[in-house]
Amino acid sequence: SGSSAAAPLPEEDCMKLNPSFLGIALSSLLAIDLWASKRLGVCAREGSAWGSARPLMKVIEVSGHGIPWLLGTFYGLCQSDSSAAREVLLNLLFALLLDLVLVALVKGLVKRRRPTHNKMDMFVTISVDKYSFPSGHATRAALVCRFVLHHLVLAVPLRVLVVLWALIVGVSRVMLGRHNVTDVLFGLLLGYALYSVVEYCWLSPLNAPALFALW
Repeated sequence: SGSSAAAPLPEEDCMKLNPSFLGIALSSLLAIDLWASKRLGVCAREGSAWGSARPLMKVIEVSGHGIPWLLGTFYGLCQSDSSAAREVLLNLLFALLLDLVLVALVKGLVKRRRPTHNKMDMFVTISVDKYSFPSGHATRAALVCRFVLHHLVLAVPLRVLVVLWALIVGVSRVMLGRHNVTDVLFGLLLGYALYSVVEYCWLSPLNAPALFALW
């Protein structure tokens, strides 16, 4: 009697002796990201290496938070008596709202947890803020930086300060332990690209008369 062929094992029971190069590369990058993020989280807690600098890092955190930017932009829009200034401020408000929605969507889809060494004492959070990828602060900082440099006439020292502010906001997210390095890098790239979307969809009295009629 002939012996029947052995039935193949289910895929989940098979040992992958030859994992793909892509899988190895991604696992290695993830491990490096987690290791570097933990080593750089020097202000994550009061007892951390640079714990004394934590209050300063939290001030920087607030400077990149969405609420101060939204309230400040809305207030400026209501107080402005120049049509050109209102157009710029209205588009900045549009950019900030678009940033909030996009970051929330990506966080909800990816659902990457914040670093384990993070202390959950963040300034005004919502439900998706328990997720880490991407960094909303980094996205907003890059977006605002490009917007300000393109639409405000600033002296060179002030332009340098704006760029430094955006970079410091991104670095502070890792130092505080709020985000991993890749969260911040992707956030900066996303914010930089998001500005191009805002420019493409620029609101003006010609294409959005109803909005400008409110002010």
